[in-house]
Amino acid sequence: MEGLVSIGSDGLTASINPMGAELWSLKDAQGRELMTDADPRWWTGHAPLLFPFVGRSRGDVYRLDGRDYSMPQHGFARRMAFTQVEHLPESATFRLEADAETRAVYPFDFRLDMQFALAGGTVMMTAMVTNRGDGHMPFSFGYHPAFAWPLPFGGSVEEHRVEFEQPEPAALRKVGDEPGLIARETAPSPVEGRMLTPTYAMFEGDALIWDDLKSRSLHWGVPGRTRLRIDFPDTPWLGLWQKPGAHYLCVEPWAGMADLVGFDGDVWDKQGIMRLLPGEERRFRMDVTVVDV
Repeated sequence: MEGLVSIGSDGLTASINPMGAELWSLKDAQGRELMTDADPRWWTGHAPLLFPFVGRSRGDVYRLDGRDYSMPQHGFARRMAFTQVEHLPESATFRLEADAETRAVYPFDFRLDMQFALAGGTVMMTAMVTNRGDGHMPFSFGYHPAFAWPLPFGGSVEEHRVEFEQPEPAALRKVGDEPGLIARETAPSPVEGRMLTPTYAMFEGDALIWDDLKSRSLHWGVPGRTRLRIDFPDTPWLGLWQKPGAHYLCVEPWAGMADLVGFDGDVWDKQGIMRLLPGEERRFRMDVTVVDV
């Protein structure tokens, strides 16, 4: 697609859309696509960045110091053009800064830099959020990449597994009765030890959400074949999502989450909200590595 920014290494090539600083394509050394086919029957997204909030605010509105502000699900960054600030053969960096449009719905002077770097068979993605204002800034951040299901390394849809770094017995959160909001009750984990066998039926009620996650790494693919290792050291929660029957699985490391059903408090009381002091920066890393057998 015209306008995409491409970078490459001896193991991967990546293409990024400056609109949203969104990773649109990730191919291995043989040119095989590792991400979604973006079939419009299901979902045309690829890997949106979730900022300044993860998930949905109740009624698509959040409250700050007694005033209500509009905020679309997953924030506005994914729908805004980033400025390219660096482009090297193996890396590229994109920037979004506060302007009149963002301040109308999020009255903070922020900077969001998004860096993509390739080294061999790994893509390293680093988001850098900076508070450039003189007050405390509430925010959350998340990744939302859609990886191919099935991956192009052989094996059927049914053979694919999510293998966590550690056993994950904790109960899950799911979307509740209010659209996009998190139910207050939990659901039993479908993980057996460290292994999850995903099925289309699992996602008929929307995402699977871990808010008591031990792992900061997982593998996606068919055990015994080439797989993807996904590392997310800076994000404590995780969502898995797809439209049932689609050709992707979204692996979504989050630092933040949608409102709980019935939530009507101030943004500072929203689950997962982080507080960034004036001049402070927070970084969120996500690495994806092609792991051969």
